[in-house]
Amino acid sequence: MAIDIKTMVYTVAVFGVNSFIFGIVAENKKPPSGNPQTSTDADHIICNYPSDPTVVLGFLSIASLALSILVGYYSVFYPYKGKSVPRYVFFRSMTFSVFFVITLALSMLAAGMLSWVTISELLHLTNNVHQDMTTTCPTAKAGLFGGAAFLALNASLFWLICLLLVDDIRTDYFEEQEDSKSQVFTTDYDAKQQSTV
Repeated sequence: MAIDIKTMVYTVAVFGVNSFIFGIVAENKKPPSGNPQTSTDADHIICNYPSDPTVVLGFLSIASLALSILVGYYSVFYPYKGKSVPRYVFFRSMTFSVFFVITLALSMLAAGMLSWVTISELLHLTNNVHQDMTTTCPTAKAGLFGGAAFLALNASLFWLICLLLVDDIRTDYFEEQEDSKSQVFTTDYDAKQQSTV
C-alpha cells in the first residue's frame, strides 16, 4: 500500500490528539502539593507525594508530540506516488513558508514547555528533602500541563495546515510540468511542420 497525504494527515492528527489527551490527563491527575513531614531530628522536612501518573503521562505526551512533529516534517517533503518535488518549490509559496516557520516554532515551543513542566514535576517528586522548615511541598504550577497540551494540539493542527498547502503546491507543480512538456511538444511539432514546408 502506497503512502498518501491522507494517511500522513491521520497519523499526525492521531499523535497530536494523543499528546493533548496525555497532557490534559496529567494536569488533572497532578496533586496540588505533597504532605510535609518533619524529620526525627527536626532539622529538615521530607515531602511525601501521593502516587500519581503525572510524570509518566508527561513523558508519553512528549513522545506523542515528537512523533507528530517527525511525521509532519517528513510528510511535507515525502515523494508521494514516487513523484518528488524540489524543496525550493515549496518555499516559493509565501503562504507555505510562513505556515512552515510558524509550525516549526510552535512545535518547538510545545515540546519545550511539555519537557519543562514534566521535568520540573519529576524534580519535585525526587528531590523531596528540604532544609527550609516552612516549605509547602510544591508540585509543578497548576495549568502548565494543560497549557502545554493545548500547544501540542495547536502544533499538530498547524502540521495539518502545512500538509494541505503541500497538496496544493504539489498539484500546481505537476500541472506546470505537464503544461511545459505539452508546450515543448507543440513547439517541436510546429518547428518540424515549418521545416517540411
